[in-house]
Amino acid sequence: ACNYMIRTEAAAIMGDQQSPEEKFKLITRNLQEVLGEERLKEILKERELKVYWGTATTGKPHVAYFVPMSKIADFLKAGCEVTILFADLHAYLDNMKAPWELLELRVQYYEQVIKAMLESIGVPLDKLKFVKGTDYQLSREYTLDVYRLSSMVTEHDAKKAGAEVVKQVEHPLLSGLLYPGLQALDEEYLKVDAQSGGVDQRKIFTLAEKYLPSLGYTKRIHMMNPMVPGLTGGKMSSSEEESKIDLLDKNQEVKKKLKKAFCEPGNVENNGVLSFVKHVLFPLHSEFIIKRDPKWGGDKVYTDYEEVERDFAAEQIHPGDLKASVELALNKLLDPIRKKFETPELKKLTASAYPEPSKNKGGAKGNPKQTADEEEVIPSRLDIRVGMVISVEKHPDADSLYLEKIDVGEEQPRTVVSGLVAYLSQEQLQDRLVVLLCNLKPQKMRGIESQAMLLCASIEEEPRKVEPLDPPEGSAPGDRVYVEGYESGKPDDELKPKKKVFEKLQVDLKISDEFVAQWKEQNLMTKLGQITCKTLKGGNIC
Repeated sequence: ACNYMIRTEAAAIMGDQQSPEEKFKLITRNLQEVLGEERLKEILKERELKVYWGTATTGKPHVAYFVPMSKIADFLKAGCEVTILFADLHAYLDNMKAPWELLELRVQYYEQVIKAMLESIGVPLDKLKFVKGTDYQLSREYTLDVYRLSSMVTEHDAKKAGAEVVKQVEHPLLSGLLYPGLQALDEEYLKVDAQSGGVDQRKIFTLAEKYLPSLGYTKRIHMMNPMVPGLTGGKMSSSEEESKIDLLDKNQEVKKKLKKAFCEPGNVENNGVLSFVKHVLFPLHSEFIIKRDPKWGGDKVYTDYEEVERDFAAEQIHPGDLKASVELALNKLLDPIRKKFETPELKKLTASAYPEPSKNKGGAKGNPKQTADEEEVIPSRLDIRVGMVISVEKHPDADSLYLEKIDVGEEQPRTVVSGLVAYLSQEQLQDRLVVLLCNLKPQKMRGIESQAMLLCASIEEEPRKVEPLDPPEGSAPGDRVYVEGYESGKPDDELKPKKKVFEKLQVDLKISDEFVAQWKEQNLMTKLGQITCKTLKGGNIC
């Protein structure tokens, strides 16, 4: 018998007492999208919903996993029969994120940590069914269905379906193309009505809806929760250390990571700290307390997330107070998990499932692209240019943001949104030469698309100090900026957000004691000389 399975014996008492409409509201609250709402309503009129949530057992789960955990709590309150799938075979197929010899250990780790998360938010484990993927995915019937499906799904559809989930490399492995089809088949083999997952799974869900009926299987309902932005602003990812808070991080590590988190005054876009309040703390506690010094208004209890967002947008909540309050609430959730993993058995399991990386530079056997991929994170991939600020005005919907038109040597100036209101006057920016990163994916900031990032030096102290970088005298808009030793490389057309190329390089971008911008102590240059900063010696570049 599979020791990863606990069968549900009865629906939650609360679920039995609710009307179908009340259950529907609870099941769908805080979701970004539901495919098949009418079918969901029909099922709830007849019986309890059967739903599964799956997770590939790759990197260590992080705090964003509390989003699906809180959703699972909602499902149980609505009387659903819930299955949690530890998708170990998927973890291997996804560019070997989990080596075959570690699959069993990773599943054991995920089982322990997911159960600890659920217990920390008060979810009864006896109402859940836990299943390991390879317990049925290696069967004759399932394997035959994989072959049947592979004879129908085009390479284009398989690649498109996995684009947001499967690791994207220049020469993709065949295993990554199989991944979406297997996830579709799981719906049939787990005998569920619905699958729940992040909105990044949407293309896999639509592939399942398109192809399962071709095999004679029923089209399922798909429910998607929003993705919690990482601490650096993009998706929080198990494989991106800088973007996430690990469930076993110590209190000081949580404080350190939150302190560095992107949380610009008044900016609610891509704010991972605010998003955690919305999608985890409010669903679990129905309130959030801002802790602050009495001279700044004292503590305030919020019972409505929209009010938190309005106050933050209006700069009535300081980022420091928001981070400190989230830190307090987050540590309360993490304390029981950390305590559970203090036992010698679980410490040994953690070390075995996630051994320290080998110092062997040869790369993963059988996957030479893995090492090449890592080596490609070099500064020549950044399209950094000199720009001239043509106009600057306040953002119409955010007091802390400027809206700038900047000439970067192209036919039309670029629109750039930057959070410099607190540090520079409009007059100080007007007609100024600046340095911009020009190949980030354009991103909306309070409703206006920003087409580049104005690079600045900053020192994180109270008060925070920020200065734009200065190109050498005589520079012209469009002049290329490069790192010494990396002059010949060609920049990416667009940096893929999932690969975090800039975020990885940014860690080593600093201002030297001589006020020169550097990457790993190599100067940032143009053909006319060094990129500098006026006063912030030792600062970071962001």
